[in-house]
Amino acid sequence: MKKIIVLVCLAASVSLSIGTAMADSIKGRVGVTGKIGLLVPSTSDFNDKAVRPDVGFVGGGGLLFGIDDNFAAEIDVTRTEFGSDFPRSGNAGDFGVTDISLGAQYRFQVTHKQLVPYIGAGFDLLLNDYSDQNGRVHDVDTTVGVHISGGVDYFFLKQVALMTEVKALAALDTDIKDSSGVTRGNFDPTNISGVVGLRFFFN
Repeated sequence: MKKIIVLVCLAASVSLSIGTAMADSIKGRVGVTGKIGLLVPSTSDFNDKAVRPDVGFVGGGGLLFGIDDNFAAEIDVTRTEFGSDFPRSGNAGDFGVTDISLGAQYRFQVTHKQLVPYIGAGFDLLLNDYSDQNGRVHDVDTTVGVHISGGVDYFFLKQVALMTEVKALAALDTDIKDSSGVTRGNFDPTNISGVVGLRFFFN
């Protein structure tokens, strides 16, 4: 029984010491993030018909740099692809979006040092593509947007954190053109996404 009590006390001491180590400031730290999740796109149109998008998978990664105890700068690159339908008419083709995102985070200092909630905002450059139901590839203009986000990092090691985040992106509509340059529709990259992932800090 005494051995069990000693082991429990030892485990508690180790847990407390690890928790203290995880409480380091993010100032000057550089981290790499990998994430995957789901994205809910907005409705677009093609050939004067509404295009209803499917929920798509989104994945990618980026870098995070701590400016001070609360503020961090980030750059992310993600890719999503999703199918779509014409209501009552079937398959409308497939869309793809590469999102190059530049932003900043405000990271809250809370009592539970392993848990770091944050909010963020920034600008997005969106590289888009579309192939219709017949497999024809159409030109979709690049466009821009802005985003807000909120999430939580959970540090289970000093240099490694589990992360989860919700992001809302508002973007300008962009033209969908056929091979002859004629505008056939409009694509709206506005979306809401939710992701989970890992952050690894090098220092």
